[in-house]
Amino acid sequence: MAIGNQTEVTVFILQSFTEDPGLQAALFCFFFTLFVVALVGNGLIIMAIHCSPNLHTPMYFYLVNLAMLDMICTSTILPKVLQSLVADNTISYSGCLSQMFFFTWSLSSELLLFTAMAYDRYLAICRPLHYGTLMSGRVCLALAGFVWSTGALNGSLLTGLVLRLSFCGPNMIAHFFCEVPPVLLLSCSPTFINDIATLTADLFLSGMNFLLTMASYGFIITNILRIRSAEGKRRAFSTCSSHLIVVTMYYSTVLYTYIRPVLGSAGLLDKVVAILYTILTPTLNPLIYTLRNKEFKASLKKLLLLFSK
Repeated sequence: MAIGNQTEVTVFILQSFTEDPGLQAALFCFFFTLFVVALVGNGLIIMAIHCSPNLHTPMYFYLVNLAMLDMICTSTILPKVLQSLVADNTISYSGCLSQMFFFTWSLSSELLLFTAMAYDRYLAICRPLHYGTLMSGRVCLALAGFVWSTGALNGSLLTGLVLRLSFCGPNMIAHFFCEVPPVLLLSCSPTFINDIATLTADLFLSGMNFLLTMASYGFIITNILRIRSAEGKRRAFSTCSSHLIVVTMYYSTVLYTYIRPVLGSAGLLDKVVAILYTILTPTLNPLIYTLRNKEFKASLKKLLLLFSK
């Protein structure tokens, strides 16, 4: 029996990507490379910003939070994926719930953080004279605290609701990690409350945050178009283009998956989409945010030179 004797299932089986040994080895190398790049890239972002006083601004403060959330997400998903490719693809009941909580926490917090970052860019471009007051250090800390605590609350709620369910039948999860919708399909108990809670959380976190983020960028783009000089437009757009690229990548995949939480199917297309927002996006974020940022690249070079001594 598992936690509280609520279930007869003590082990879940995660659906494998392929049974071909050669393809499994190739996927292992691919995912391991992405894992290392994600951890190293986001780790360098955190260290470079921490060690550079000129980067101690609200924009980089939120970037540090994003890097931390990306590291939590990849560390929650990829180790088990790598294990399933070289060993067994089983996961314990408690391990499944832990993975579900940390993934939901990081995903929920990241969606909220994107809105906070969009609001920061809106103030910087549309309200520059009041930016220092409206985005003070205290406001940054308050927004970050709200992001992390709300994400943790959502993860605790959705995972806690799974604890009340019984699992007494099939234990094959039609996905490569423990996500709420596919796990609910295996329950022997009614999942109506879980489905409503999941749908409500999705509408709030995905839908509302998407609309708020797009509204912020609507005001930003309108304000940029009013700038007369081409150089002024270029500078204004360069301050938010990286964030807009990341948001577009993230929401295009997350909305696909989470607008239909009750279905929980995980076909080939669903797996590809899940790989995009759980693995590829956290890996690409450091590159997207740093390649076009001269200020950050200069600080990163100083940090790497310090390490090389």
